[in-house]
Amino acid sequence: MIKRFHVLYVGQIELDNVGLKGTPADERRYPNQRLSEVFETTRKVAQVMDDLGYHALWTAEHHFQREGYECLPNLVQLGLWLATQTKRLKFGCAFNVLPMWHPIRLAEDYAMADIVTDGRVIMGIGRGYHSREVETFGAPLIDADANREYFEEQLQLLLKCFNEEAFHFKGKYFECPPPVDYRGYRLKEITMVPRPKHLPVDIWMPIASGRTIDMMARYGLKAMVDLNGEKILDDVVRAYQAACARHGRPKQLGEDMIWGAGLYLAGSQEEAIQRVEPAHDERYKWFAPFGFVRYADDQGRTWGTPGAPASIPSIRDGVKQKAWFCGPPTEVIDGIRSIEAKYPGLEDFMVHWAEGLPPAEFTDQLRWFAKDVMPAFRGARMAAD
Repeated sequence: MIKRFHVLYVGQIELDNVGLKGTPADERRYPNQRLSEVFETTRKVAQVMDDLGYHALWTAEHHFQREGYECLPNLVQLGLWLATQTKRLKFGCAFNVLPMWHPIRLAEDYAMADIVTDGRVIMGIGRGYHSREVETFGAPLIDADANREYFEEQLQLLLKCFNEEAFHFKGKYFECPPPVDYRGYRLKEITMVPRPKHLPVDIWMPIASGRTIDMMARYGLKAMVDLNGEKILDDVVRAYQAACARHGRPKQLGEDMIWGAGLYLAGSQEEAIQRVEPAHDERYKWFAPFGFVRYADDQGRTWGTPGAPASIPSIRDGVKQKAWFCGPPTEVIDGIRSIEAKYPGLEDFMVHWAEGLPPAEFTDQLRWFAKDVMPAFRGARMAAD
């Protein structure tokens, strides 16, 4: 039963000339003044969400994006600031790209944020997908096996920082503390100061592959799935539940998962499709080359795999696959409920902000959604009460 509503904003500026026939993604260039607009945009959206009863605003860590699509470099720092601008809204990290951090520095930053905001910053981690970002920071990404190995060791160290009062860690890439002399004695253990106030720390991660799912279950990580077609979403939800059971963490279908979808409210489905289509297409101009088209064909094959479609999807593809919900509130409610009904443990729904949609238009959509869609979910009203 859905109880909480979230928003995902990856940090795009208000883009011009959007759509398939608009400016090619790699040809976009914006000056620093425009790229910095994301902070004020984030503040305004957070304040609207705070007033309307949303649970959390999730943002994405990225670097070097002069194209204007993902322009927020530090999510913990952002969450600290936004907590001073709002009253109760939480701020999720979707995601701190762990290979670009020293895990102890990230653990310390999160612990401080957890303490001073009283738990309003939500921890999330990812392996990264931009070679321009991860490789520039000196970590592997193009070598997927090395990236996975490096990430998992970092995660082990991060968990020690959170969960152990004192520890020694020695892996292939990190040894903490190193065996050095300190004030007349040889270091054998170290304590992170401070540790988070709220323990154990809930850590969220996107589901990207079967190997990712098993690792997440092994370490007790929670899952986010966004803009997945209905068939792929079902495969992922069931695989996550099965992996958690294998590792002694039984869950209901959909439990400890955030399900995200795109949406646009209008008087009819056709009107909604036409209005959101340029923004939808702008998103996939940027993201499709990274493999982010998680739809299946009629035979259940993921787009981009042998024999399945490999093109940029249309908004009509997204609506057909129930990755996007477009139309009047009653139709959007029915669409969300059709997914909710399959997964008794599902409590969190996330609205994905289509990257080409202007902030004012998206804010209007959030207001309409809060007024005419959110109240239809009894679990959400119970959580608010």
